[in-house]
Amino acid sequence: MAITEELPRWSVADLHESIDSRSFTGALEQLGADVTRLINLFDTHDVRAIAPRPVTEDDGIAADEVIAGYNDVAASLGVLESFAYALVATDSRNQSAQSALSEIEDQEARFGPMTARLADWVSSLGLEPLSSVSEQVGQHKGPLVRLVHRAEHQMLEAEENLLAELETTGSGAWGRLQQDVTSQLATEVAFPDGSAPTMPMPAVRGLATDPDPLRRKAAYDAELSAWPTIGTSVAAAMNAIKGEANAVNRRRNWDSPLEASLFANSVSRQTFDAMQQAITDSLPDFRRWMRVKAKLHGHADGLPWWDLVAPLPFNTDRLSWDDGIGIVRNAFGEYSPQLGGLVDRALDEQWIDAPPADGKSGGAFCAPFFDDRSLILLNWSGSAESAQTTAHELGHAYHNTALAERTPLQRYLPMALAETASIFCETLVVESGLRRLSGVDRLGLLDVDLQGSNQVVVDIRSRFLFETEVFARRQRRTLGVQELNDVMLESQQEAYGDGLDQTTAHPYMWLLKPHYYGAHFYNWPYTYGLLFGLGLFARYQEDPAQFRSGYDDLLSRTGMDSAEELGRSFRLDVTDVAFWTSSLDVLRARIDEYERLATELGFLD
Repeated sequence: MAITEELPRWSVADLHESIDSRSFTGALEQLGADVTRLINLFDTHDVRAIAPRPVTEDDGIAADEVIAGYNDVAASLGVLESFAYALVATDSRNQSAQSALSEIEDQEARFGPMTARLADWVSSLGLEPLSSVSEQVGQHKGPLVRLVHRAEHQMLEAEENLLAELETTGSGAWGRLQQDVTSQLATEVAFPDGSAPTMPMPAVRGLATDPDPLRRKAAYDAELSAWPTIGTSVAAAMNAIKGEANAVNRRRNWDSPLEASLFANSVSRQTFDAMQQAITDSLPDFRRWMRVKAKLHGHADGLPWWDLVAPLPFNTDRLSWDDGIGIVRNAFGEYSPQLGGLVDRALDEQWIDAPPADGKSGGAFCAPFFDDRSLILLNWSGSAESAQTTAHELGHAYHNTALAERTPLQRYLPMALAETASIFCETLVVESGLRRLSGVDRLGLLDVDLQGSNQVVVDIRSRFLFETEVFARRQRRTLGVQELNDVMLESQQEAYGDGLDQTTAHPYMWLLKPHYYGAHFYNWPYTYGLLFGLGLFARYQEDPAQFRSGYDDLLSRTGMDSAEELGRSFRLDVTDVAFWTSSLDVLRARIDEYERLATELGFLD
């Protein structure tokens, strides 16, 4: 879609006028000095692994000083990193911003080992004894419990220090390479009218929601021609990152990459296995939905890849930005004035960067900035799915407002729990529409909602299978482009089954998704967020007033409590398969209604 309306762009100039401004360079110099002072403070109090001994009043004073200092530096580091990354994410060719981000990451590498040292120290002295002499320890018990558990899997201090330093030129640099080469990729798209413009890849991928099936197919063909041109480079990044992760996990005595991922997300293995069982049981229902959608698009053998997120052929209206943001604003306002007001605040204060552009990161994200402000990156395509994505990212921003009063140590946000507010906000938009719409319009909304759920349940199941296999094979050897493609196709076959026309499966999904380019499984937490969010929404419907009274506090505690503890606060047992099945039943009911409506409206034989 050619973007003809003016879309919002974010601005970070109210913090620093530019990456070259004196205020920014001064803040970067100050960060370096603050990190040095923090390291000296840790050394002065011998905050590291020590022989166990009785806790003293001096230990309480030391704990108060080092935790306060740690939080101060973490806050400064986060703001500077968000500022620089905002410039890189919208223009990866900005060399000044890239250089500044590299300097910040160097300081992050110096700061990171302080977390390991604090974990070792608290573990050596004991959390409960320390909390009796330190106010800061008492206020940070939840995060420190996690650190004590982390200490069981840490390497020696010198090794953790070395790893933090090497990551900047290892996995961190390889992850940046993937982002840079994918964001700078452009390709020619041969449209059915004979035109063949060269387009940045985020815009090409945005054509997946174009109303014209021939244009969607043209974009798909262009993708499959373009991705191989950077395949070798990105495969090298995948191998380097997963190889490093395997080595580090072995040295930290994790039984598997999954165990390390579950710990990082504060989710127990029992909870994870319960969720996966329910997901596996639900796959036939999603495949049934894909086959129904395929029929609506005139296909007999499953849904082709280029139609996975296509609008219905009889519901092709495009959304203007104003209409799309209005849908989100109205749905949020029905929940509470505070949530509705966040939409206007995000626009007024220029939190949102919406248009696709050359050199801009693909997809969408929300990052905390400073105070309770966020930065929201979109690649708006004018589709109903774009409006849902906007609601999702604004949900993250609302979550960030709830976390703003917490310290950095308290608001460390596990990925699985980070999706709570975003999914809840998406659900608000869907439910608001379903209350108002009927007939073809209702079917269209169900289509948008189910294609999103299909991505989060089925596609992310394929991503989990892919990543599991890559971790396993990388233990033995590096994987070439063709082998990565083969593993991806096998994973899509197992997850999508006959819901997808397997002749059109996308072998390069590993290359374009930044979610793979980190040490841990990054994908399954999205599914957790979707299904946990649906469970929360059920509680909201039972008693809206009571739910609102506790929801913001739940969001503020996502960095302090485990997944199981947060579930119990709303009477949800996430260790039980029945909970996950009940959330998936909501989606099954929508699939049933989708098929029934399509039949009643005469779109199915």
